[in-house]
Amino acid sequence: MSKKIFALILFAFAAFASATESQKQGVPLDSIEVIVNDDVITHLELEKRVVSVSKMLQSQKTALPDKSVLERQVLERMITEMLLSQFAKESGLRIDDAQLDKTILRIAQQNKFATVAAFRAKLEQDGTNFNEFREEIRNEIISVRLREREVDSKLVISENDVDNYLSNQERQEGKGDELLLAHILVVVPEQASADKIQNYRGRAEQALAKLRGGASFAQVAAGYSDAQDALKGGELGWRPADRMPPMFADALAKMKPGDVSDVLRSPSGFHIIKLLDRRNKDAAVVVTQTHARHILIKTSELVSENEAKSRLQEIKQRIDKGADFAEEARLHSDDGSASQGGDLGWLSPGETVPEFESAMDALKVGQISGLVQTGFGWHLIQVLERRNTDVSVEQKRLRARNAIRTFKSDEAYQDWLRQLRDRAFVEYHNESK
Repeated sequence: MSKKIFALILFAFAAFASATESQKQGVPLDSIEVIVNDDVITHLELEKRVVSVSKMLQSQKTALPDKSVLERQVLERMITEMLLSQFAKESGLRIDDAQLDKTILRIAQQNKFATVAAFRAKLEQDGTNFNEFREEIRNEIISVRLREREVDSKLVISENDVDNYLSNQERQEGKGDELLLAHILVVVPEQASADKIQNYRGRAEQALAKLRGGASFAQVAAGYSDAQDALKGGELGWRPADRMPPMFADALAKMKPGDVSDVLRSPSGFHIIKLLDRRNKDAAVVVTQTHARHILIKTSELVSENEAKSRLQEIKQRIDKGADFAEEARLHSDDGSASQGGDLGWLSPGETVPEFESAMDALKVGQISGLVQTGFGWHLIQVLERRNTDVSVEQKRLRARNAIRTFKSDEAYQDWLRQLRDRAFVEYHNESK
């Protein structure tokens, strides 16, 4: 018997067992909305999430789309979350309660609450179930870690890519600008037929027609966009103009704040972008660089979070007792820097992932960190030197490299999600969704 059938039998048995009692109490019976591999999403789960999302949109003063449209958007988001959660479990990625507690404390502090208890009280006062909020944050962390591990860590950006990018930028005006953008994406499945592609284009054209008719961008994004930020109004935040993919850059060059683009086609689907604002920002020239080395134990399908952490803890204990850091890196690190004793050279701000940079910046020269977790695995970091230096040329190339990484990452992540969905068994039990 397959796991899927077994899961359905269990669900049916539980539903039958509770049906009589639910009817007595006037509680609506639950039903399956969609099967996702070996799991199911039920109607009550969907309705609960729709209520939560509706409250969030209302708190942001965003007009709600039609209920059927919002239900479809929320259901698709729940399917993606479930697929990511399943993949994380299969590949050994876990976010334990201690990590989750640290993240929630940081969120509380960012929202100007001194304690998690005060933050929790405010959430519950606003009608948010704190345990459900915790699990949503756990899923967000898993999503970020999976993106770092499965997509960002595999991106390759050559010096030739950087040279070509800088050459193109020299020919463009406004390259020092920063742009505040909002975005709608209608994803096109990888093997979609010509008729299906035309249907997806039609959906994007419908969204554009609503925008041209005066509907708010946030409302249309909530109803039509497949992007992860759809229910947050589609806002991408401030982005340097020189980090835009050429497709966006060409359209934005002709746009003024408030303008909405035509429907744009990319390998991942159809896009609509809105330019919310534009500002000029000069690039910094003098920065503090850190010369660091590290040891990395990667997590994977074969190496769990706990196993990687345990292996690195043993390495740290040997170093604490006098073992040579560089030699331990050469013998045990999973990073490409292992052959150089873990030496990463001089690092400028923004050149490493935030968790790594934050831990590195907190160290004094010569100091070795505790165990640091990022989407790539577990690290030991040692700071060797620091300096303030003029990095005009290096900074320009770093900005170019980060720009290329940004749009390559966005495209690659959408493609990875699409492949994850294509490999999954997804069966709708309510075709109207």
